[in-house]
Amino acid sequence: MYATEAGSRLLVSVVAADPLSRAGAISQLRAVADVVLSDAEDLPPGGVALVVADDVDPETVQTIRGLRRRGVDRITLLVGRLDDKGLLAAVEAGVAGVIRRSDVSPHTLVSAIRSVASGDGLLPPDLLGRLLDQVGQLQREVLAPRGLTFFGLTEREIGVLRLLADGHDTAEVGRQLFYSERTVKNIVHDLTSRLELRNRTHAVAYAIRQGLI
Repeated sequence: MYATEAGSRLLVSVVAADPLSRAGAISQLRAVADVVLSDAEDLPPGGVALVVADDVDPETVQTIRGLRRRGVDRITLLVGRLDDKGLLAAVEAGVAGVIRRSDVSPHTLVSAIRSVASGDGLLPPDLLGRLLDQVGQLQREVLAPRGLTFFGLTEREIGVLRLLADGHDTAEVGRQLFYSERTVKNIVHDLTSRLELRNRTHAVAYAIRQGLI
């Protein structure tokens, strides 16, 4: 049974390098009637892996990535210490929910796991604000100076796709953006090859789905 609805059984696997930390998390979860504990190797779709760590060190990141490689896509991190760098590393590795040990009780822990099980992300409000600040800083200081975006397209590529979506052919796009037609075709070819898109129509559809145009 999948852990996707309130009232259904919640399938959880606890992963921790420290046996005492693992035992402590398990003891809290066992106090909740609808929680069913499982080994990480046997965790079915809909189950949640709870990673318990003191902080987000390289070992913790590798643990999270290892779970993702095994097909576990719902991961909650229960962590003792978390700075801005660790928060970004955890999210990048694939964590969907974060809860501090200082905030934890059986109720808050299960509530966090249930949110992740239902497909929602979960961060304490102050951590969410810090993460958004980091994302904005990354865009301003790293991606934007290189003409890149979070979606893997450059501003130049987005400009071309917008005009193609408006019905312009490559020659018209070139005139409006002051590129040669060959340059426009090369831009379209580069982005379709990089993103494994079939043609310019597929590229326009991709950009629309991603909210880029």
